[in-house]
Amino acid sequence: MISQKTKYALKALMTLADVWAEKPGTSLTIEEIARRSGTPKRFLEHILLELRNAGYIGSRRGRAGGYMLIKEPRSISLSELLRRVDGPIAPLPCLSRHAYQRCEDCIDEASCRLREVFGHVFWSYLLLIESLTLEDLLVRQGDVEQVLPASATAGE
Repeated sequence: MISQKTKYALKALMTLADVWAEKPGTSLTIEEIARRSGTPKRFLEHILLELRNAGYIGSRRGRAGGYMLIKEPRSISLSELLRRVDGPIAPLPCLSRHAYQRCEDCIDEASCRLREVFGHVFWSYLLLIESLTLEDLLVRQGDVEQVLPASATAGE
């Protein structure tokens, strides 16, 4: 499950990407991003600074100031973004490629049934999530079936 912070980050990026699609380089104020994305402003300020420091968005001061997307939506990896905002995405620390840690209570990883089952599920998830970009989130409702297989849109 993604955190609320990641959800707000994605909503802000989608809002900026929609503006970028209309006119690249256009900036929006924090207030406008919050209004358009339905995100509380008090959380958004910190999130936008993180996204700026990560190189996804830029900021401009002054009268026409605000935040703008500085990378093309198709070049913003969802898996990279999830890791940057929330940290490791693996369900078990021993499955993480970027933050591997041996499980404290594990005697033998090779025979761990939890690792085996969750490993299969996670690798399937990883194949899908690593293939998605911000551009895939910009697909309008009704077009989702073209991006994801039918089984992925069927619900939980």
